[in-house]
Amino acid sequence: MSTKRCYYETLEVERSANGDVLKSAYRKMAMKFHPDKNPGDHTAEVKFKEISEAYDVLKDDQKRAAYDRFGHAAFEGGMGAAAGARGGDPFGGGFGSFGDVFEDIFGQMMGGVGRGKRSNRGQDLRYNLDITLEEAFTGRSAEIHVPTMLACESCSGSGAEAGHSAETCPTCAGHGKVRATQGFFTIERSCSACRGSGKIIRHPCKTCKGAGLVQKERTLTVDVPPGVEEGTRIRLSGEGAAGGNGGPAGDLYIFLSVAEHPIFQRDGHDLHCRAPVNFVMASLGGAIEVPTLDGGRAAVKIPEGTQPGRQFRLRGKGMPVLRSAQRGDLYVELAVETPVKLTKRQKELLREFEAESQAGTHPEAEGFMARLKEFWNGGEC
Repeated sequence: MSTKRCYYETLEVERSANGDVLKSAYRKMAMKFHPDKNPGDHTAEVKFKEISEAYDVLKDDQKRAAYDRFGHAAFEGGMGAAAGARGGDPFGGGFGSFGDVFEDIFGQMMGGVGRGKRSNRGQDLRYNLDITLEEAFTGRSAEIHVPTMLACESCSGSGAEAGHSAETCPTCAGHGKVRATQGFFTIERSCSACRGSGKIIRHPCKTCKGAGLVQKERTLTVDVPPGVEEGTRIRLSGEGAAGGNGGPAGDLYIFLSVAEHPIFQRDGHDLHCRAPVNFVMASLGGAIEVPTLDGGRAAVKIPEGTQPGRQFRLRGKGMPVLRSAQRGDLYVELAVETPVKLTKRQKELLREFEAESQAGTHPEAEGFMARLKEFWNGGEC
């Protein structure tokens, strides 16, 4: 009768535990008792052998079924000796089980994708698209030409010449990685024979030279929605470079750059423009028309005595809000223009106006002078 401890008790799981629970329990215990973490600890080494042997049996559905029915007797004298040998060598077959955990934990960090065929995701690509402010306002459909890597049509991306196929790499047995053991340390690196692909191509495709990928220019259509801003990024999933070994393609990112406008300046969803008026209109009042970005016009009523820099707000005349029916506002700033190249008569009229001006005609200038006098008088005291 076998004196071995129950495999379920060794992994501290219930008999009904599924594969995920088994792997989680093994991962936790393997990391705890692995010889690399317990150098010179014989008890930890024995414990690691036990949990490796237990997991090696229970993770396999056929072995587990046999174990559940016959216990350890199912492997004694035959399969049991082989399993014992694998479990007894922490850096042989037993370490292969730990390697599953190693790849689960570090596979993504090392760029791996698990055991078997090493497929590589294609590179993401960037494309800079320049648009005008009007196009950012209305949206547009742009046709772009993107140089990228595509699967070779001659070999359907396999890299092998027609009539031939890629062979499993004999060095790494198709894993794409090899391990070197020195003492308690094990180093895993990409296989140099197949460069991590797990495949050897004896007869490379003449078109792609065995790469499986060729560079071509693709023509794509990009829909730019209304309301986009400077630096907006549009992602086209799967439109990047093709992946190696049949891996998924990367993504294409469109970065938008909005050109400066000769009339309007943008501030988020709002627009600003500067409208010059003569001092007569600013003094007597009136109305002007200003353009709107949608091609229309809007009237701005200027009250009597309007000062330079005053802003008028036109609601809903700004930029559209992205993916919304709302719009920002348009702010019109008045710039009162001082006349130049006056005639002799015009100068005389201005002097007469100045001489006849009464108090309150220039409230801002009069207020400033009053503050100056108060400051100066205070300084003399």
